[in-house]
Amino acid sequence: MSNTVIKVEDLSKQYRLGQVGTGSLSHDINRLWHRLRGNADPYLKIGEENNRESKGTSEYVWALKDINFDIRQGDRVGIIGRNGAGKSTLLKILSRTTSPTTGLVKIKGRVASLLEVGTGFHPDLSGRDNIFLNGAILGMSKRDIKGHFDEIVDFAGVERYIDTPVKRYSSGMYVRLAFAVAAHLESDILIVDEVLAVGDAEFQKKCLGKMGDVSNKEGRTILFVSHNMSAIQKLCNNVIFLSQGSVNSMGNTKGMIAKYLQNSEVKKSIFNIPLPNNYQDYLGYATKLQIEDNHSNIIHEIPVGKPWQARVFFELQNHAKHFIIALGIGTPLEVIVRTSWSKPLDLKAGHYEAVFIEDQLILSPGCYNLTLGISNYERPIHYLENLASITISEVSDELLENSILRVNSVGLILNPMTINISSLKS
Repeated sequence: MSNTVIKVEDLSKQYRLGQVGTGSLSHDINRLWHRLRGNADPYLKIGEENNRESKGTSEYVWALKDINFDIRQGDRVGIIGRNGAGKSTLLKILSRTTSPTTGLVKIKGRVASLLEVGTGFHPDLSGRDNIFLNGAILGMSKRDIKGHFDEIVDFAGVERYIDTPVKRYSSGMYVRLAFAVAAHLESDILIVDEVLAVGDAEFQKKCLGKMGDVSNKEGRTILFVSHNMSAIQKLCNNVIFLSQGSVNSMGNTKGMIAKYLQNSEVKKSIFNIPLPNNYQDYLGYATKLQIEDNHSNIIHEIPVGKPWQARVFFELQNHAKHFIIALGIGTPLEVIVRTSWSKPLDLKAGHYEAVFIEDQLILSPGCYNLTLGISNYERPIHYLENLASITISEVSDELLENSILRVNSVGLILNPMTINISSLKS
């Protein structure tokens, strides 16, 4: 239809693990030989879905597989899904920073994108120069950019530092200026990844309001990736739910959010940990992590402001001197919120559990990743990055009415997590 501004047909993106590009001369020659003979790329017939919970056997992975959708002018579309679902890969293809393996993407109009902190900025140039550089990339004249310059600087709140090289900006300043440039310059489509999570709560609210304005008043199309379901619900009128590189479903925002939160992938609360390779050589290793409330009941979501705990089961095969276990909490952008360590302990071989009790840190609604590490002073024992994910659900009406807490984008740290370690019977 005439008002369709983005059309995606049979879009797929394949990566070869551990390689840049196609990875080897022999593979390139093989592809060329098949193409000269009029045959399809032989490597498109292989590859596995991007499932981060299994090790897999193929060196080829489909980050996206057979994606189809249309987006109309003025739509505000949220893209949701757990980590590794293909959200960022899709936005990179739509922003033309990477190319698809197969399929077509048709875009009508100019695209402004904010995918990562620093995307499109030259670190050695000042904020002022980067504003003009980004405007030129969008095809705007110097005169047009000057017309928006004061608005951009005022929105970003970086007037004092506008002539400072952006490499000296904090991540928050970087994002504020980058968003202000993307939102105020004359683009037809605005693409925003969850980079806004770097900003504080007030700035996030300001950004959501600005995106709503440019869509409602200016008729611009918005694509927005976030794990914050509250932000998705406030801004978007349609949602695309991605799962392991494919479109799980599409539809109205309320229905898609409900489906996402009920999905077994998202609501997982018990994480079994495979034995490491050559585990016989390990001093010890973790076997399971589960998310609980403060009464030791398994929970799928953690109500914001409510206490919760992570119970970790691990085994020591030999005597461990100065044993330490640690749990890290991070955002989907891999910004560490906090890491808690146990006191050094002298533990004999056996089965143990460690309970990390969180009743001091208030996290805003959204998804967070947990990283686990066990070690002693001599050497690491077992390290598991982004082992598990937790979902913080919306603030309750009771908490809002009583004004018990204030929630920000990172959290209010009062005291370290309480960590209890106990031996289990074999």
